[in-house]
Amino acid sequence: MAEERPVDIPASLVSALRGAKHVAVLTGAGVSAESGLPTFRDPMTGLWAKYRPEDLATPEAFARDPRLVWEWYEWRRGLVAAARPNPGHLALAEMERRVPRFTLLTQNVDGLHQRAGSQKVVELHGNITRSKCFEEEHPVESWPATGVPPRCPRCGSPLRPDVVWFGESLPAAAVSAAREAVETCDLFFSIGTSGMVQPAASFCHWAGARGAMVVIINPDVSNFASGSQVLVQGASGRVLPALLEKAWPGSGTIHVE
Repeated sequence: MAEERPVDIPASLVSALRGAKHVAVLTGAGVSAESGLPTFRDPMTGLWAKYRPEDLATPEAFARDPRLVWEWYEWRRGLVAAARPNPGHLALAEMERRVPRFTLLTQNVDGLHQRAGSQKVVELHGNITRSKCFEEEHPVESWPATGVPPRCPRCGSPLRPDVVWFGESLPAAAVSAAREAVETCDLFFSIGTSGMVQPAASFCHWAGARGAMVVIINPDVSNFASGSQVLVQGASGRVLPALLEKAWPGSGTIHVE
């Protein structure tokens, strides 16, 4: 088996991380994929192979067949529960402990960043482990163990996962927090994202326009325009521990329990 080549970490990035006053990070599905969680671009398997995520993750699909959508999310919740934070998640939690100010913006809904120890997390697309009322959208933490989907104990509406579906707006508070972080950081990372989903796809531009160093970490960086951006090709589970080790020797040894 061929030995993996060392990750090439630019010295300018190491220096910028050491001196950063506010680091903002955007993470996408690629980070969770390293923990074995399928992305929306991956074909589904088993009982769900005949469906497309785009056909299930919508308010219309839920209104049409709430049982089907709820059971699909229960399957996904099972995958999330079995997944473990990977070295990329753990390295970001360590980075947060090392810099004066840190904001983690994530498009992922699995909660793995929090399980890894990250504190300042802004969930742009919600969290699959939570549920809310379909009609009134108030959060619901517990409910009677009857019915699929279960009903809201307050108003009787069916419960749905607390995630952003296709055609829905991102939570206003999350968007506001993200914009503030992007516009005030001096170092911005985009990690494991496709760079195609708005408004997150604009974050790199906003941060760069305000003078922040913009860093793209992705196994495939060919879709990203370099320009003033720093492109680091590789999986976050390898790149981030290597970056930490260069910035703060001894901090990059990440153990997954």
